[in-house]
Amino acid sequence: MRQRWIAVSFVFVAILILSGCSVSPSRIRRADAAVAADVERQLNCGHPDHCAIASPLLDAAHQAISDSTPEQPVHVVTLLNDSEAAMVARLNLIRAAQHSIDVQTYIWDQDDAGQLVLDELIKAARRGVKVRILADQLFSFGDPVLLERLATVHENLQVRLYNPTFHEAQTSVVEFSASIVCCFMTFNQRMHNKLLLVDDAIGITGGRNYQDRYFDWDNDFDYVDRDVMVGGPAAREMAASFETFWTHKRSTPLTHLRDVNRTLLDDIHPGPLPAPRYAHPQRVARVVEEAGDPAWIDDVLVSDTLRTGRVDYFSDLPAKTDEPGKRSAHEFTTHLMRMVGAAQHEVVLQTPYLVMSDRAKAIFERLRQGDSPPRIVVSTNSLASTDAFAVYALSYKHRKRYLKDYGFEIYEMKPHAQGPAEDNADAAADEGPQPAAQGGAQARHRVGTERGLLGSRSTARRNRPAPLTTTGRRFGLHAKSLVVDDDFAMVGSHNFDPRSDHYNTEAGVIVYDARFASELRDSILRDTQPENAWVIAKREQSSLSMAIGDFSASLPIFDLWPYRYATSYDLKAGCIPMRPSDPAFLSCYTPVGDFPDVDVSPKLIYTRLITAFGAGVQGVL
Repeated sequence: MRQRWIAVSFVFVAILILSGCSVSPSRIRRADAAVAADVERQLNCGHPDHCAIASPLLDAAHQAISDSTPEQPVHVVTLLNDSEAAMVARLNLIRAAQHSIDVQTYIWDQDDAGQLVLDELIKAARRGVKVRILADQLFSFGDPVLLERLATVHENLQVRLYNPTFHEAQTSVVEFSASIVCCFMTFNQRMHNKLLLVDDAIGITGGRNYQDRYFDWDNDFDYVDRDVMVGGPAAREMAASFETFWTHKRSTPLTHLRDVNRTLLDDIHPGPLPAPRYAHPQRVARVVEEAGDPAWIDDVLVSDTLRTGRVDYFSDLPAKTDEPGKRSAHEFTTHLMRMVGAAQHEVVLQTPYLVMSDRAKAIFERLRQGDSPPRIVVSTNSLASTDAFAVYALSYKHRKRYLKDYGFEIYEMKPHAQGPAEDNADAAADEGPQPAAQGGAQARHRVGTERGLLGSRSTARRNRPAPLTTTGRRFGLHAKSLVVDDDFAMVGSHNFDPRSDHYNTEAGVIVYDARFASELRDSILRDTQPENAWVIAKREQSSLSMAIGDFSASLPIFDLWPYRYATSYDLKAGCIPMRPSDPAFLSCYTPVGDFPDVDVSPKLIYTRLITAFGAGVQGVL
């Protein structure tokens, strides 16, 4: 008991010390002066175009803008399902930039993917392109020494961190705990937007952060994710959104961060930023080469590009939690809900976290009660594929509601899904052994997660995926996409959950084109195929067991009955895939348990406990 009071007292002392410790104006002025004195200004290119490479992607965007009128906009749109294409597109556009590059992200790690993109952006700045990076503080950079170097690497490169904890770039365990106690609402709201915008003409947005696992470069656990590349007038909406975030009070320049300010004003400095050192240089070299190969770009990216009309970029405002009553602050979230509510015959939804907000519940319940309810197909994670088991536990608790009240067809991703494994074959082949340490920058790897507070470094170990009964590289779903009635489709950062509705700022693109909608629909449905997913369907059980289960599930706490309304099913050999509503479903599918492929572990126990006792915290999760 005494130790507990000491710990609590320590947290409160930390709150008193840290909460008022913003950097003084005099120290900011001194740090700004130090940066101005040391920052590199020399350019390595004297050409008006800043030595930009020729890019058919950027050329097509400029052509679309030229062909557009206010009444008839023209866009070029490319769905980036493949992780290698997503990386190559980014590198190609960065090298093609002539004027500006704006980057907005939730996670920026210092692994191979993070180092590569950062290195390319620095090169762009050194040839004369204005580069701005806005990253959410909780999982981006986090090394004051690295940020000190970035502050002076070149005058054309600016970095800001969004919503820093106690005015610092690096959040300690004590600061993390103190933030929960003193200022939970502010700390809990994160900037979840993802955007790379080049010359205000073409942008990439979607689910991917700058970390290996978003590009199939993690040796153990990779995300199945998706972006969309859009060139045309919608890029102006992207530029306006980025400017709103960049100038917001929560976007903090590096000299305003206490730990970075301190390193800038120290007498001892670490020296210039070393060249990156990659864990797997072979695959980095491959994408670097592909980014400059016109034939590769044409074959993989240009050939899949659609020329279309209306495309909208939507983003919540930074004021989403400052002024939650303002509808404009929730613009993207509100528009998504309208799209779903207008469905006539089908909604195809892909989300890593199947935890519905109250607004989403009301919409799906209303659709279900209509005269001709639309088909609702949901692709999401299983416990075996997710790294957010606490969120999965709440989805598991409400399976009956999703299946019966909303009519969802739920498909949960298998951790060793064949589709992603085939897509990942090239990256896996290039891994090779990790090289021994040598000159250059040593990557500081700190795994982040999209689940807000539960993704802190202090809880990183608990947020690793559950141990499995099988071995091999595993995959988890991270894509957030929506197709309504085969007419229009969304790709973005919104997870369709309470966190995306009420806390995080979100962004995405809505494309009003049946061809694009069909392409996205096919991509999502591929992830629901038997080789990639288990089907969630009603369990065969006695009426007594079901009645006890219903009573248990209705309880906010002590929901302990182990036999839920639904369980996971796998297709039998020799059968063809069918929907759970098909009368022959049980003859062709076999039940494989509630948590297939998950080994008995504390994660399994925690999942059951959160299902039983954690219903009240789903908004925070």
